Amino acid sequence: MPPVTEIPLVSVVTPVYNGERFLRKCIESVLAQTYSRWDYTIVNNCSTDRTLEIAQEFASRDKRIRVHSNEAFVPVNHSYNNAFRRISPESKYCKVIAADDWLFPECLEKMIALAEEHPSVAIVGTYALAGSHVMWEGLPFPSTRVPGRDICRSWLLGGPYVFGSASSELFRADIVRSRESFYNESNLHADSEACLEFLGDNDFGFVHQILVFQGTQRDSLTSFSQQMNTYLPYWLYELVEYGPRYLDPEELASRIRDVLSNYYRYLGGQAWQRRDAEFWNYHKTKLAAAGYPLRPVRVAAAATSYAIRAMKPASRVKAVGRPLRRVFARWRE
Repeated sequence: MPPVTEIPLVSVVTPVYNGERFLRKCIESVLAQTYSRWDYTIVNNCSTDRTLEIAQEFASRDKRIRVHSNEAFVPVNHSYNNAFRRISPESKYCKVIAADDWLFPECLEKMIALAEEHPSVAIVGTYALAGSHVMWEGLPFPSTRVPGRDICRSWLLGGPYVFGSASSELFRADIVRSRESFYNESNLHADSEACLEFLGDNDFGFVHQILVFQGTQRDSLTSFSQQMNTYLPYWLYELVEYGPRYLDPEELASRIRDVLSNYYRYLGGQAWQRRDAEFWNYHKTKLAAAGYPLRPVRVAAAATSYAIRAMKPASRVKAVGRPLRRVFARWRE
């Protein structure tokens, strides 16, 4: 085995807010890694429980662990960026692990080995286990490396999602240091956006093993994403922002049409669910920001189509003639 100083250093980071229920297991999973040359920064985001006490307890016992506390509470992606800014200047790789997730013992060893074998790889992904469910599509076995441009094109054209979440990704540290804020703080799905941002000129690697356990705790960000379905405006945003970089004009126009069609089908269904003004204002704002202002007539048509599909044949004529004024009153506020 090479001397320790010749083994690449990986900086592991965990932003955490009120994580006393699961932080201990997360830290212990880092300590249990078969790969030994790491440092670990835990960023406490003004927790009001025993999070800071737990982090400091581990830091007092292992000098590789550092604890930073934000001066004021910040949104989650801001806290991630605070963690990214504190990776060691000597580190070659950066590994994120969310506070409610944990790493299988070989995680760092396997992911770094792949990155070392292929220096062109800037981001490495892997499978995650959520309960008994295996997360993410992965590359076709036995492929472990693909040009980043190809995998970004595939995703933007409607292919499988292989990037995973922050906890299932390993980053080359130079891309993390390449800008002040590695994650786009205005985007709830900044982890996948970072892949589109940095894979245009780099390769993507994938380890065909389950190396991460993804916790089932639902945080406020996840709950908001599910409640509002933030994924639809993100798909539109990424096409507008990154489509010109990876797709030709005809491909891009076709994909935007498909995404908008799916978006309006969803909104048409939600029109009958008595969604409040916050929901409609959110989607109006996101559509407008992408350059495609919400069209009430299209929502009405989608809502009518939804009702027709949902009703029994004998009831369809009456359903089509039902006034939609009440249904749309809230999003007009």
